[in-house]
Amino acid sequence: MSYREGHHYIASKANYSDYAGVDFSKISKDELVQLWLETLQKGMHGICFSMYEDGQEPGDIITEAQVERRIQILKPYTKWIRSFSCIEGNEHVARVAHKHGIKTLVGAWLSDDKEANETEIEALIQLAGEGCVDIAAVGNEVLYRNELNEEELLSYIRRVKEALPDIPVGYVDAYYEFTNHPRITETCDVILSNCYPYWEGCPIEYSLNHMQQMYGQATAAAQGKKVIITETGWPSEGGSLRGAFSSAENAMKYFINTQLWSAKAGVEVFYFSSFDESWKTGDEGDVGAYWGLWDKHEKLKF
Repeated sequence: MSYREGHHYIASKANYSDYAGVDFSKISKDELVQLWLETLQKGMHGICFSMYEDGQEPGDIITEAQVERRIQILKPYTKWIRSFSCIEGNEHVARVAHKHGIKTLVGAWLSDDKEANETEIEALIQLAGEGCVDIAAVGNEVLYRNELNEEELLSYIRRVKEALPDIPVGYVDAYYEFTNHPRITETCDVILSNCYPYWEGCPIEYSLNHMQQMYGQATAAAQGKKVIITETGWPSEGGSLRGAFSSAENAMKYFINTQLWSAKAGVEVFYFSSFDESWKTGDEGDVGAYWGLWDKHEKLKF
């Protein structure tokens, strides 16, 4: 997800929750790093799998060995892993994760390329048949990108639901799209919501509350269905957007508050992301390369 005109944080309209996160004003930089590391070591519900090493990008074929190496790194810290595609080596993510006892939210990447969509959908169904899919995500932000219309997306979701009657099936998009598209929300078994205060220009001190509001909007649209935050995170460098500044300190603060709040509130969150990926600068600018908890060399950043 990236910046979208018309969706930004307005401080004067914010309603603050009782739980505002950690008072970081009393914590030194060294203490912040230690708290970040302790929070990570306690483990998280889920993390988004970063597929590509430096010099790689979508369309490259990724080996099982590369996926295995990265999942071995993530295994001590997470119960779930989320993948974004089922082809070009991405299919290894679900298989390797399950081999290591990690549950999977497996995504079929959809776009305006109908032939590629067919390949993705069939690969998702095949992985589910192998027992490697715990939740199926049919598409990721395809409405946000205006690459499929609602009817086309509904057709794909219904097709996967029919093929996989015993697996929860959902669609991933920005939290407000589930309000804007009630037919999509009604068709999904589970609501898979991306919540990014950074991309709405929210200052770090209000970011936890703003993310809670995003989750609340998706929950209201869900009308009793389970809502999972499938992406949220903060870049560690690369620039700023209105009042949102990317920095190591802000990335650590956001991770800590997200993990503490999600555990306290019982909200399932897939943090974005695992490893820095250089290719992402094309769509997102400089910050795109710096969303990982690990750097592009697979070393913890802080």
